[in-house]
Amino acid sequence: MNDTSPKFDERFIQEFSHLIRWRRDVRRFRSDPVEAGTLEKIIRLASYSPSVGYSQPWRFMYVRNPAARSAVKASFLACNQAALDSYENERANLYSRLKLAGLDEAPEHVAVFCDMETNAGYGLGRKTMPEMLEYSAVIACHTLWLVARAYGLGVGWISILDPEEIRKALNPPEAWKFIAYLCIGYPQEEHLDPELARHGWENYRQPEILVR
Repeated sequence: MNDTSPKFDERFIQEFSHLIRWRRDVRRFRSDPVEAGTLEKIIRLASYSPSVGYSQPWRFMYVRNPAARSAVKASFLACNQAALDSYENERANLYSRLKLAGLDEAPEHVAVFCDMETNAGYGLGRKTMPEMLEYSAVIACHTLWLVARAYGLGVGWISILDPEEIRKALNPPEAWKFIAYLCIGYPQEEHLDPELARHGWENYRQPEILVR
């Protein structure tokens, strides 16, 4: 039995609650480079995320090649236009005014993949719910997000992308499934409220809790 387990006091809980509320989806970045070694520290902590069967399926790729970044941006522009075309009237007008990516400004781009053929964990917990492998990679993204915020960095998760185009641009191993494309850097501005709420796209909804 380990008697050295940490004691998280009320101050820590308040600070952690503050961190969670300040975790924002950032689209506006300063161009300042991220301090050397910081991104590696963030990813190292993200790798302590929980995973099904201790499979640790997350795989991180730094996207720094200009041609690769250009291909990702082209995919975003095409998908963003298609999304705009799917809305009508005032909702279309509102969508057109939203800034939905920081691809040009963010100094760091990180693509996150899930290794669908990993042998780690020996398949534990995946026979009935194989999607748990991908969920594990998503949890790592959230952990990365919180750690980055603690370092004063913002993260923007871009989902308006064609996964197949991203595969072509980044050429990951065949077994790696694309999960997320993250823009990382220092935010231009700080807001406690989500940008989509601030611009009238959607409001905060209280959690629904059922008891059986």
